[in-house]
Amino acid sequence: MLASPVAATIIDRTIVRLTLNSVKNRNALSFETLEQIHTHLKNVERNADIRVIIINSNGPAFSSGHDLQEIRKNLDSGSDGNAALMDLCSSVMKTIVMLKKPIIAQVEGIATAAGCQLVASCDLAYAASSSKFATPGVNIGLFCSTPAVALGRCVHRKHAMEMLLTGDMISAKEAERIGLINAVIDTEDGRVDNLEDKVLGIATKIASKSPKAVEIGKSIFYEQLEMPLEAAYHLTSDAMVDNMKHTDAKEGIDAFLNKRIPVWSHKDQ
Repeated sequence: MLASPVAATIIDRTIVRLTLNSVKNRNALSFETLEQIHTHLKNVERNADIRVIIINSNGPAFSSGHDLQEIRKNLDSGSDGNAALMDLCSSVMKTIVMLKKPIIAQVEGIATAAGCQLVASCDLAYAASSSKFATPGVNIGLFCSTPAVALGRCVHRKHAMEMLLTGDMISAKEAERIGLINAVIDTEDGRVDNLEDKVLGIATKIASKSPKAVEIGKSIFYEQLEMPLEAAYHLTSDAMVDNMKHTDAKEGIDAFLNKRIPVWSHKDQ
């Protein structure tokens, strides 16, 4: 029996790890793989216990991007399979941004084209020092237009355009410098224990915060980025006032004032 291209593992009830598991094709984002990622994300969204998602991979590549054999097959058949593939990929990336729960990319190996897009779409990203990133579509006459959406919203446009126009691979250190990833985690003797521990530690810390506050904050953060300054402050001021009315805000304030650990609620109010 073939292994599932995406495996889900729940950690301590509050964190789920989605592992890209198509090692033979370098974790290419095929239609099947994207479908499974999308299904897992939607399932997590409905699970009140899960507070943080980690996306990692098995094998030497995080993700090499779209499956070029699949794309070529669709071209040869004259089907609309590639349109469906792009629509699904865009839906997955939008879901990552719009999902109420934070998503962390744990990158080992290369992340290229749509694989780089996946990293750029996540809320946080940490990479092993051996990892590399690229949007190399221009090298094969297929400009990485959809990865440009996530990349251009993650790093400065000149850094994004350099990657998109040259197709050059950049190191993890360079990816950290331009803001594509949060940090490079050095590993010893090729082991990834340090990276896994770092990512799990960040996920555990986030999972300990108020689920309602994190939900509100993630949504508002991305929404206000697309607004003029005045509109952004109006939106976020209203959001803070609404946030103050929630049970968790009242509990958090009381806990701080009384020097105790807060007990968060899953209630909406």
